[in-house]
Amino acid sequence: MAQYSAAHYLLEALCEAGVEHIFCNLGTDHAPIIEELARWDAEGRAHPTIILCPHENVAVHMAGGFAAMTGRGQPVLVHVDAGTANAAMALHNLFRARLPVFLMAGRAPFTSHGELPGGRDNYVHFVQDPYDIASLVRPYIHWEYCLPSGVVAKEAVARGHAIMQAEPRAPVYMTLPREVLAEEIAEEKVRAYPVGRYAGLPARGTDPATATRIAEALMAAENPVAFTAYLGRNPEAVPLLDALAREVGMRVVEHAPIHLNIPHDSPCFAGFDPRALAAQTDCGLLLDVDVPWIPLTTKPNPDAVWLHLDVDPLKRDLPMWSFPAGLRVAGDGATLLAQVLEIIRARADAAFSARAAARIASWAPARRAREEAVAAAAAQPGAPDALNPAWALATLNRLIGAQDILLNEAIRNGPVVQAQMPRTVPGSYIGLAGGGLGFSGGMALGAKLACPGRRVVQVVGDGTFHFSTPDSVYATAQQYGLPIFTVVLDNRGWQAVKESTLRVYPAGAAKAGDNFQSRLDGRRNDARRRFEDVAVAFGAYGERAVAAEELEPAIRRCLEAVDGGQAAVLTIRVAPL
Repeated sequence: MAQYSAAHYLLEALCEAGVEHIFCNLGTDHAPIIEELARWDAEGRAHPTIILCPHENVAVHMAGGFAAMTGRGQPVLVHVDAGTANAAMALHNLFRARLPVFLMAGRAPFTSHGELPGGRDNYVHFVQDPYDIASLVRPYIHWEYCLPSGVVAKEAVARGHAIMQAEPRAPVYMTLPREVLAEEIAEEKVRAYPVGRYAGLPARGTDPATATRIAEALMAAENPVAFTAYLGRNPEAVPLLDALAREVGMRVVEHAPIHLNIPHDSPCFAGFDPRALAAQTDCGLLLDVDVPWIPLTTKPNPDAVWLHLDVDPLKRDLPMWSFPAGLRVAGDGATLLAQVLEIIRARADAAFSARAAARIASWAPARRAREEAVAAAAAQPGAPDALNPAWALATLNRLIGAQDILLNEAIRNGPVVQAQMPRTVPGSYIGLAGGGLGFSGGMALGAKLACPGRRVVQVVGDGTFHFSTPDSVYATAQQYGLPIFTVVLDNRGWQAVKESTLRVYPAGAAKAGDNFQSRLDGRRNDARRRFEDVAVAFGAYGERAVAAEELEPAIRRCLEAVDGGQAAVLTIRVAPL
């Protein structure tokens, strides 16, 4: 019977799991995997596509972008503790976004005198062997394992894959010692573990009595309001929420949205500010949301009925979480909404439907006022070298399509992106779920890989651009033909740092001296940073717009480049902080 290395069985396990790609940042610990891939290629044997990323930040976020658009977690292969540490911030973001990824790190060899194939033969093998390598990512994973032998490689992959894909989805982590990967094992000793037979938990709803209780509460309400952020990670849930909102006359607020949760042209969409509606509602529906409002500035109605429907209503991974709910229901948002909607439609009579329609009609003036405020904010282009972000984003919005995928990592200008670039198509918006800046470059690449026929537009701030490891982003875009469009709103620093300081010390020394330690280009006229040039160095098309008349032609040229297969970066000089 034939013998193969554990690396061979690991690759077979990934093939049997149905993964399409392996996102890689390789090192000395991966030699058996590299050798096995070369052997498979020489034999013409199919395997997942290898995507080489010059930095782990891009590799992990790219897997996350692919998962965000498809729901399918992919493996990421990084290098020992160093690669794990570099991957930790991205893993944090994906964990908070509830996105699956299977992070695999090579492990430093453990033998030093030639006892086993693959043992230590290099200086770094001694210094890259920490006591607890998984501690680097343990807060951001739902499963960890160190592969002890290739005999269980397929079982371990099936187990990790099942947990990764189970709700609430999350990253998982496995380490791979080099001697284990190099171990030769007889084929008959390795059992198959087809993922179909060892799958994760299916999406689920709730029992009929609970669904009825939710439906009755919504039907009895005079002012129901839903607060949501990530319901739309399942695109099928978006039209269901819109239908439910129209059926009962319920407004929907997206606070710090991670996905599009209701079409922004729906008469029930109530914007992004939860403060007034949380105070006014008599039946509040918390729906797939981590932070429905900021308690310091929002006081919810204490007499309201609060219902929480969420894939993760207890927030077990958040040490402190205390938003109100008299009923918490764990389940799949689309399934739960479909259950409740069916009950309401069966019970609604003409009088109820008329009341719901009248309530929706009564919101028209507020909607017009919100639209007028958005238009007024974008009315003036601003001054040269200090363009108005709202005007610039409104211009960009006119030139992109409803099907285009928008990634919002503008941070200080993130709310401006939300207001000036409304989305209507499920799966057309991705925001930052975690706290690690620099997510959207890799995520944009992963989204483009998953959806090659759709444009991907990434809006970032200049501070965010630095965090994104941009040379790795555009090198990967160049190597694999992934044309993404990046718009950099350059306000010369960290506006979020300045605003945070002002919130805590509104009349402090920092304000008096305009000294916030947040400027990134200094105060010299020759200190301008040309972000587009970084991308140009790796094959992208680059432009910058300083004056109002430059912006629209520049956007059009960038879109033309993207549509022609070339990544593009446009720097827009907006009003400085």
